[in-house]
Amino acid sequence: MSTPQATDAQKQYLQALLDKGLLFETGVDGLYGRSEVFERVVQKFDALVSKYGGKDGAEVLRFPPAIARKSFEQSEYLKSFPQLAGTIHSFMGNEKDHQALLAHVEKGEDWMGGQKPTDVVMTPAACYPTYPLMAKRGPFPKDGRLLDVQSYCFRHEPSLDPARMQLFRMREYIRMGSPEQVMAFREQWLERGKQLMGSLGVPLNIDVANDPFFGRAGKMLAVNQRDQGLKFELLIPITSVEKPTACLSFNYHQDHFGLLWPLRTHDGKVAHTACVGFGLERVALALFKHHGLDVSAWPAPVKKELEL
Repeated sequence: MSTPQATDAQKQYLQALLDKGLLFETGVDGLYGRSEVFERVVQKFDALVSKYGGKDGAEVLRFPPAIARKSFEQSEYLKSFPQLAGTIHSFMGNEKDHQALLAHVEKGEDWMGGQKPTDVVMTPAACYPTYPLMAKRGPFPKDGRLLDVQSYCFRHEPSLDPARMQLFRMREYIRMGSPEQVMAFREQWLERGKQLMGSLGVPLNIDVANDPFFGRAGKMLAVNQRDQGLKFELLIPITSVEKPTACLSFNYHQDHFGLLWPLRTHDGKVAHTACVGFGLERVALALFKHHGLDVSAWPAPVKKELEL
């Protein structure tokens, strides 16, 4: 599956961010350094998310940007999104193999042939490390589980669209429990999401969506996901009004992860799960787009809301 080509508007916005020194090139499309100003906006928005969800009593968990390969395989991510996965390989040879590797490097040849897969894989979504962890704890308490998670995530889709980074941060609240508990959580956050982003003075719309499932079979999965209303996205125009960017997502997984690990409610039933995810870099990019690249000139109500 080919990666969509960046539009002129996306390239122009990326160049403006680079010229302003908010982002820094690394030589790889979709992989950028962040300035102090950019990071401050991300951190302030992250803190605002905590204000909205922090009183719900969620267990706070923070993970590195990699998960166990065994857990990744068990998640069935490769069935749906093989084009986005990022594996981690390392040199595991002997002295002779090392010399051969260096010879390939010196000649400008492909030196990756001797690399072998490690036991870790890049994290594709912040919620993925939580399912095996919660399964190990056994049946849930009667009110289920609520988690507050943040992680860097990786998806292999290099692009000059600044809102389509290969490595980005995702903040999530994850609900695990009965279908009723999970659906109530998602409805609550659909309203909170609109209120939260509305307070920041950006145009937004919430619409039904689907994940980028791979292949012909994936098209049917995408249709089913949309027909059942399992995924909604909060969309903000960043480089296109016609194709706004998903900055928040609201996902109902039904019993998919509950069956895979397994996750069980207090009475032994298969748990359902849902999550609300905030793309931290995408929200920052939306704020810079709509309020300008100079934070000091942003509207006073927005700076007050973010405590900038």
